[in-house]
Amino acid sequence: MNGYGRGFFGMPPVVKNIIMLNILMFVVYLIGAGGFGIDLNRVLGLYFPKSEMFRPYQLVTHMFMHANFMHIFFNMYALFIFGQVLENVWGPKRFFIFYFVCGLGAALTHETAIYFQYLKLMNIVPPEQLQGVLESQILYIPTVGASGAIFGVLLGFGILFPNTQLMLLFPPIPIKAKWFVLIYGGIEFFLAIWQPGSKVAHTAHLGGMLFAYILIKYWQKTTKTLY
Repeated sequence: MNGYGRGFFGMPPVVKNIIMLNILMFVVYLIGAGGFGIDLNRVLGLYFPKSEMFRPYQLVTHMFMHANFMHIFFNMYALFIFGQVLENVWGPKRFFIFYFVCGLGAALTHETAIYFQYLKLMNIVPPEQLQGVLESQILYIPTVGASGAIFGVLLGFGILFPNTQLMLLFPPIPIKAKWFVLIYGGIEFFLAIWQPGSKVAHTAHLGGMLFAYILIKYWQKTTKTLY
């Protein structure tokens, strides 16, 4: 998708530092996994709070870990295209708050969805099989990625610049930002309902968009401008 930007060195500070930190952590993850047999995603990824693997710091660290190259590439590309526009409009402090509210909100939404899945399993799985099912489907499955925060950034761009024309890469057609966000959000909503056990955290994506919307509407009511 074509968008905005003046190159890496022209990026505003928060977006630049977030991208650099994500890349650094991905390189460290690859080195740890390939050279030392250490899977940092299983240490810094976010676990369900009832798991013995859960640590409070994972609420933040999971946003800087990624499963593979394509995962981090698309997240950082979207942040590069849309995030710097928002930071240039809002300034570093407000964008920093926005990004992490979206990321934490996405995590909260995702963990809430897992909690309901946990309750469902508790009710339908026989007691003698329950622990094994919980371990394989919930307790030892970490969530990683900046996607929740990135979806919040997408929604923020769509709200502030709804009629901006974007050019998709696949397929190569123009589309207004508001329709792009609505279509993307609709797809995530559909997948969250029909693929609740998917390895992709669709509820986290929706949560990032939800908290982005709430925060922007709050700012609109409490300040004369958004920047």
